[in-house]
Amino acid sequence: MIKIGVLGDIGSGKSYVAENFGYPVFSADIEVGKLYKEDRKIFIKLKKILPRYIYSFPINKKEVSKAILANKLNLKKIVKIVHLEIRKKMKIFLKKNKNKKIVILDIPLLLENKINKKKDILIFVQSQKSEILKRLRKRKNFNSKLLNLFKSIQLPLDYKKEKSDFIIKNNFTNASLKRDIKRILKQIL
Repeated sequence: MIKIGVLGDIGSGKSYVAENFGYPVFSADIEVGKLYKEDRKIFIKLKKILPRYIYSFPINKKEVSKAILANKLNLKKIVKIVHLEIRKKMKIFLKKNKNKKIVILDIPLLLENKINKKKDILIFVQSQKSEILKRLRKRKNFNSKLLNLFKSIQLPLDYKKEKSDFIIKNNFTNASLKRDIKRILKQIL
């Protein structure tokens, strides 16, 4: 099984790129959303370490945001708890898809949390900053302070780009994306 990790800036279109490969995708963001909605154990753990912020189940993302904005250390506490569960979910996903030729890992902190293996293929999604910002501002919960806090725990984009095997310039048009994906698959298969 070939594992492809998709890297890039927040809002660069990593999930969009991941979905367009046509192979099973493990999306950490989707899994985190499920944990907040369905996992009472995660709620109890987060409530224990952040009682002033986390008080309702299912976990409200606004509560999480307030905790992060109140203190940067809260973000690290949350990541530490949630990350363990995401790793377990990823292992289940990999086991379930062990007979697939390729799987895509859409995990924002892939390198930061040392989730990838040496033989995994890394693809960096590059987008224009102005385009990214335009797209992020359309998100209903957009908060520039929160965005900057998330960026502060991530490795520099130049480093991620350097570590990548391929670069996809995402101009958010299907034709060029499909062409780039086809080119990459041709080289790795």
